[in-house]
Parts: sequence; C-alpha cells; structure tokens
Amino acid sequence: MNVADLTVHAPPFNRNPSAWSQRLPIVALALFAAGVSIYLALYQWRLIGGVWDPFFGDGSEKVLDSHPSEQMRRWIRMPDAALGAIGYLSEAIFGLAGSTRRWQYRPWLVLLFGLDVIPLGVVSVVLVVVQGFVIGAWCSLCLLTAAISLVLVFLAYDEVWASILFLRRTWRATHDWRVLWTVFRGGAHPAAAAVALERS
Repeated sequence: MNVADLTVHAPPFNRNPSAWSQRLPIVALALFAAGVSIYLALYQWRLIGGVWDPFFGDGSEKVLDSHPSEQMRRWIRMPDAALGAIGYLSEAIFGLAGSTRRWQYRPWLVLLFGLDVIPLGVVSVVLVVVQGFVIGAWCSLCLLTAAISLVLVFLAYDEVWASILFLRRTWRATHDWRVLWTVFRGGAHPAAAAVALERS
C-alpha cells in the first residue's frame, strides 16, 4: 500500500472512516437531533405551550415535566433537553473538524469526538429506561433522539477504533511515550508513518 491509499483505507478497515462520506451523515443526524432537542427545551423553558407527540398524547409533557427532569434541571441549571441540544451540536462540530486523515493526523480530536458521542448514546438509553419504568410515560421525540444517539455511536465507532489501534501500534513499534504523545497530538514521526501503512 502506498501513502495515497491512506485516503481510502484506515487499518484495520478497508475504508477511510474519516472520509466526508462517513462523517457528513453523522453531522446531519446530530444537527437534526439538536433541532428536536431545542424544540423540547423550548417547552421546558415555557416558551411554547405544548409538545407535539404523534403516539403518546400528553406523554411527552409528562416526561419533560417529571420529577427526574426537574431534578436534573436543578443540578445543571438548564433543562435536560437543552443539555442534549448542546451535546448534539458539539457532535456536529467535532464531525466537521479535521481532515479526511484525522484518524492518523489528529487522534486526540477523534478520541474527543468519541468521548462526546458514546456517553451521550449511553445517557439517552438510560433516559429512555427512566421514561418507561420510573416515570410511567413515553415521549416520542425523546425516543427519536435516543435512537439517533445509538445510530451516531454505530457510525462513529470505526473512526475512533482506527485511531486507538493506530496509537496502540505506534506504541508497540516504539515503546516510547514521547513518540506516542507526539503522534497523539498530531505531530509527525517516521515510526508512526510506517505504522500507518500496516494492515493489521
């Protein structure tokens, strides 16, 4: 494999998980989920009088006005839906940042992206469980954003995994923390360049 092939392949994958074709769907879904979350936050701020719910009637309002939601609002000083909107917007920003070789040239950025996407997906699942089994009501738009969160985890994991494996192979090739730190920050090193060409 030559260097040009790295625009297509990021070991161990036979594709480039940092390609725009991989990242733009993540950005689009994150922006859509952010819009839905902002809509829900507007209700929690009482800037709109109700929430549209095609399946559960006033279930959405029961969820958004529930004790767990109010408790979280007291803790974080904002509606939980607004916090979700911030999370989705940050995912979109991270999705747009960096080049199509960022799995290799900006591992720190990819790992930060993963730390943004994956915990939000886990929190969304937890909130869905709380809706049904603690509050006893369901919110259609909340379920939609939770589903989007899980899809985002699925779409983002390969790029994060490619960066982790790249760093691990760099460490195994050098056993030098200074080299690893340089590569993690996005610095160039001949050993890392050689590792990037490996297929496993």
